Amino acid sequence: MDLIGKNRHPVRMNEDTGQSEPISYRVRNVAAGFADIGLTHAEDLLRRMSPEGREQARREREAKARRQRRLMVRLILAAIASLMAWALLAAIASVGVATAIAAALMLMLTTLVFVRATPRAPGREALAQATLPNLAEHTVVWLAAQRRGMPQAALHLTDAMSRRFDDLAPRLDRLDPRSPAAASIRKLVAVELPSLVESWRAVPISARREPHADGRTPDDHLVNGLQLIDSELARANTLLQQSTLDEIAVQGRYLELKYTEESRFI
Repeated sequence: MDLIGKNRHPVRMNEDTGQSEPISYRVRNVAAGFADIGLTHAEDLLRRMSPEGREQARREREAKARRQRRLMVRLILAAIASLMAWALLAAIASVGVATAIAAALMLMLTTLVFVRATPRAPGREALAQATLPNLAEHTVVWLAAQRRGMPQAALHLTDAMSRRFDDLAPRLDRLDPRSPAAASIRKLVAVELPSLVESWRAVPISARREPHADGRTPDDHLVNGLQLIDSELARANTLLQQSTLDEIAVQGRYLELKYTEESRFI
């Protein structure tokens, strides 16, 4: 009876500290978590309605259209290969056998095309396995899947990074995959960027705005990390652009010297 009078609140053991705590504290923490989730969904809705959100949706639609065009081209190539196989087999075997083999080949190629075209679940594996020319597009898709719950400053940074990747894509297509610049960009995009976002996402929603010992919150660390990565991407983009301009200048100078010298002998 004395115990009941002294402890009016039910008590449970805290799994992290091993000490007892009133269940009301746990209820308040859960309620705060649900409130944060509600705010997150509201922020996502406002973001989608904003100009930045509409621009992001436009880029995602364009990326989807590009994937669909590549899918159609591959299906057409598969059909052409099956028809050529049928024509060759029909010349040396019966039409029925040739048709059966060509149909099996078409089915196999179509299955392979759809399996390879199926979008991977957003994750760092998709970035690590992407070819260098497709790395920018894969990263834009991955960033779009990671935006939920991010603070507003981080959302602005992901929008800027998506636009930067649009500019970087044609330069990555021309970059030698074995070059040090390619290795540096791949590490930045496929390793350091996912590690930063995944570390932030591992923090409970209710603790992302709580200052730590250094006075900064997990949201602050996320924004700071994204700023550093965005700055590094801007520097890489500038260097690759300058390299392209230098290459054009060298080629133009070479042609100028070559044909100017040849014209003297005509």
